[in-house]
Amino acid sequence: MNQSILIVDDDKDIVRLISDGLEYEQFKAVSAFSGLEALEEVRSGHIDFVILDIMMPEMDGLDVCRTLRRESNVPILILSARDREMDKITGLEIGADDYMTKPFSVQELISRVKAHFRKFDRLKKEWSVQASQETNHDVTNRRLILNKKTYETLLDGHKIDLSVREFQILAYLSDHSGQVLSREQIYENVWGDEFGDINTITVHIKNIRKKMGENFNSIKTIWGIGYQFINEDNLNET
Repeated sequence: MNQSILIVDDDKDIVRLISDGLEYEQFKAVSAFSGLEALEEVRSGHIDFVILDIMMPEMDGLDVCRTLRRESNVPILILSARDREMDKITGLEIGADDYMTKPFSVQELISRVKAHFRKFDRLKKEWSVQASQETNHDVTNRRLILNKKTYETLLDGHKIDLSVREFQILAYLSDHSGQVLSREQIYENVWGDEFGDINTITVHIKNIRKKMGENFNSIKTIWGIGYQFINEDNLNET
């Protein structure tokens, strides 16, 4: 493994603990002790994953997360002492891909990071096969384009900045258009064998709808079951 993981925390002991665990697993650990340092590191373009504390001086983790989501789709795992349900929901709503609370198990944290990359690699392989089997076609005038090679989303010709998780959920729903999918199915296929909370599905769907805008109504809530993607003639994937 040669992925670079940025650890953002003003507690140097925690940063050192996580760094040692990541480097043992052959990741490259990068440290930042403030929100501003974190932004500089991600903007350098060499960060593949961010582990982010919330409570930091000058610029807290939530502001860092919001800023990063305006600029980047880098996966973000919030690691915080705030353990209320509302704190988790807030973190996910502003764009985090995962949320863990302190005190924490370093091994579980690393397992989540590794599971993210395993899932990402599987999806890239699956989508590469799909792309090679599909013929090229004119996508002009089509409302929605999901580019599974670049993770870009276009709606009515405008780029929509979805996080990696949001893109994966939208792609999975569109791949199974017409089917009613439970939250469990979506979680299992997008998160795979990762640890986490299935309630994050609801938050991510809310974020997708908000970003896509009120004129995008292809994701239907099937109360008591899950969600259904309505495949219109003007929807397409590449």
